[in-house]
Amino acid sequence: MFVERYGAGAEVYLGLHGWGGDRRTFAPLAPHVPARAAFYSADLPGCGRSPAPREWSIAAVADEVAETVLKLGARHATLVGNCGGAIFALLAAQRLAAGTISRVVMIDPFAYLPRYFKLFASEGVGRHAYNATFANPVGRWVTNQSLRGRRAGASDLTASFAGVDHEVQRRYLALYDEVGGVERFRGFSPPVEIAHGERTLGAVKKSLALWRAVLPGALVHEVKGAGHLPIEEATRRIAEIVFGEVVRG
Repeated sequence: MFVERYGAGAEVYLGLHGWGGDRRTFAPLAPHVPARAAFYSADLPGCGRSPAPREWSIAAVADEVAETVLKLGARHATLVGNCGGAIFALLAAQRLAAGTISRVVMIDPFAYLPRYFKLFASEGVGRHAYNATFANPVGRWVTNQSLRGRRAGASDLTASFAGVDHEVQRRYLALYDEVGGVERFRGFSPPVEIAHGERTLGAVKKSLALWRAVLPGALVHEVKGAGHLPIEEATRRIAEIVFGEVVRG
């Protein structure tokens, strides 16, 4: 997996982007990385500058994330998963020796694949619906406008899809569906924090109850004024949650 580093401190953070994103998802955090930390922003397998996974399975992608953590050479690491990347953060942490992952931060995470995403992952009508919505600039504009209540300011929920491999994105939808629910994370031991936008998508809000049920010790932060893109829309607040210190300026 290709990673881009922000900062040069001893504390290691690995960022995993969500569906339709790449390592640039975490670029807004770069100016806020404290001197004590190094934030590595990854391209998931098949995205950005990373080659396709060894095979298209949840296990194979999670293994590559775990291997990337080990290659960073840190005794302890914090995993930061945005949207669908949160799933891979949890899966990778389960594969690593106890203590390797000191904490997981989940940003606007889904706990299930909504039905409309299941449709996009299917063939026939699903492929046409995906292409009309995400592979077409007019479709992206219409979709972003229709979701203006779920975003803040000038943020664009579909902009990243202009430069992605759309077959890869459809494959990732199938992988998220392969997870089969969040019960597999019950008993997860590293500390977990969840940050979600106050105005986020309905499916994310419904997911919060599911996450609380399987991760009862998780600390949940509602990010005021933000929608589904809190890293972009409320950067300082997300930086405070991720790095555990007040961001000034």
